[in-house]
Amino acid sequence: MPKRIFLFLLADIILISLAVFLAFVVRFEGPVPSRYFLNIFGLIVSAIIFTLPIFYFLKLYSFSWAYVSTEELISLVKATTLSFLFVTASFFILRDHPVFSGFPRSTLFITFFFIFVFCGGIRFAKRIYLQTFHGREKGGREKTLIVGAGGAGEQVLRNILNSRYSSYLPIGFIDDSPAKEGLIIHGLKVLGRIDDIPRITKEYNIDSLIIAFPSAGSEMIKKAEKKGIEGGIINIKYLPPMDELIDNTAKVGMEVLRDVDIDDLLGREPVVLDQKSIEDFLQNKKVLITGAAGSIGSELCRRVAKFKPSLLLTLDQDETGIFNISAELKESFPKLEVISLIADIRDEEKIKQIFKKFLPHIVFHAAAYKHVPLMEENVDEAVKNNIFGTKIVAEVAINNKVESFIFISTDKAVNPTSVMGATKRMGEMICRILNEKNQTKFICVRFGNVLNSRGSAIPIFKEQISKGGPVKITHKDMKRYFMVTSEACLLVTQAGAIGQGGEVFVLDMGSPIRIIDLAKELIRHSGFEPEQDIEIKYIGPRAGEKLFEEILTAEEGTIVTQNQKIFMVRLSNIDEDKFNIALKKLKESVYNKETIIKILKEIIPTFRPTNY
Repeated sequence: MPKRIFLFLLADIILISLAVFLAFVVRFEGPVPSRYFLNIFGLIVSAIIFTLPIFYFLKLYSFSWAYVSTEELISLVKATTLSFLFVTASFFILRDHPVFSGFPRSTLFITFFFIFVFCGGIRFAKRIYLQTFHGREKGGREKTLIVGAGGAGEQVLRNILNSRYSSYLPIGFIDDSPAKEGLIIHGLKVLGRIDDIPRITKEYNIDSLIIAFPSAGSEMIKKAEKKGIEGGIINIKYLPPMDELIDNTAKVGMEVLRDVDIDDLLGREPVVLDQKSIEDFLQNKKVLITGAAGSIGSELCRRVAKFKPSLLLTLDQDETGIFNISAELKESFPKLEVISLIADIRDEEKIKQIFKKFLPHIVFHAAAYKHVPLMEENVDEAVKNNIFGTKIVAEVAINNKVESFIFISTDKAVNPTSVMGATKRMGEMICRILNEKNQTKFICVRFGNVLNSRGSAIPIFKEQISKGGPVKITHKDMKRYFMVTSEACLLVTQAGAIGQGGEVFVLDMGSPIRIIDLAKELIRHSGFEPEQDIEIKYIGPRAGEKLFEEILTAEEGTIVTQNQKIFMVRLSNIDEDKFNIALKKLKESVYNKETIIKILKEIIPTFRPTNY
């Protein structure tokens, strides 16, 4: 950087000197009379003395050549105007001095016009060069349409034009706005609407599609992707939603482009968050995340890390998973202190040591056994981990004066038909009871299935499709609420920020989606036709599964919160004495499956197990 600044300073000195001399040449329309040489020298010195410091303070020596923009142009206008005013004022004040008198004052105006042109030219030279000679090169590059002629689309195009190594050759824009039809942006025309993509693709032999709608709903992405596939385009990229661009909103670079995935085709609208409340909640706090190696826990780690906690504690019994997420966090957030902890939440002494040593302010409790069929076969493990593990972590949190304890629950806890759902319902009840006895805020958050989480439908379907099918569906009428992992975790942090303690928050998951529709969409997305190329086979519901999940019990209602995607459940009262007796019985009978089911049915009247 010092060498770069020195070179720019040297260049500016030469260009300012040249500007002054040329101003006199222009003024006298040829050779300059020798009596003005002293004036030329004085003007050169004055212009350098005033211009260089102003350029420095307006940051005209600390910019990227490739990304120089109108901001730098405005700064250049300000700088040359200010330096012109200072030089003119100094010449007026010292007008009786031989150096500053007796020459045409019009040369001052001409001088600073040349300074603006020359100093601006050197700063914009690289960008002009890249756009002129590299932005249009065709060899080996993919002809690309950019869907979205707004700010994000313009930045995508600018990044392509400014990169000599880009694999994209931009051909034009696509936008549904009538006001943008026919507009030309950086030399490229808005060629038509999304419905025109198949026609335009054939007309211009398009190879790639970049969907630049970070603030649009997924229906728009889905429509653009569908039209792209109709036109025979295989390489389709898109900008992720704005909430995932928290650190990238200033410049949308090519590195944030992603392949269109099934996550983005579910009809979900973008999540709008109160980032200030989340920042106030997490910034400079010590945060512990249990189950940090899991799908939800690891994404929570990434989301929390963006809000700059003072310490992030990642805890799980999965050694490899913790190693991977900790390594990723340390690479992505080098200034964040991350401590990896291998522990079982059922190990009370180990949990006590961890809390006593690190004294976390906030706990996200995501550790749980979640697979319904497995927990039907391993009832004892579900009880020990999801109930008593949660109880241990929650009580240790109280004893160490944790500020907020956020419990990750599930829609399967509502009118549960599975052991997993019943144990998560018990976890909610534990948090509700403990909240009334201490200063720690206990907050529960329910949401549905998380796409692409380990063991969920999407990865299984993808594997089955890769093998040529069949794709196995439990029942043609099976429906589920779905969320993408990033959305779920963002809303969990928001719920933690607005929670006052004792609430169960329900996240708005839109409408439930039929599993068969999801499977067909994924088959088409993979380039095949359902039933023609890939068979769909019905295998029947598994133990503990419902055809349709709920998010509320019959006696519960919801209260609107300040975030339109988050609702608060109206909870029924809990008989604490009866609940504690049930916990004691569960502990005594933890290896007796029939007794466990009986106790769970007693404490959760809506529990209707399908397998017993």
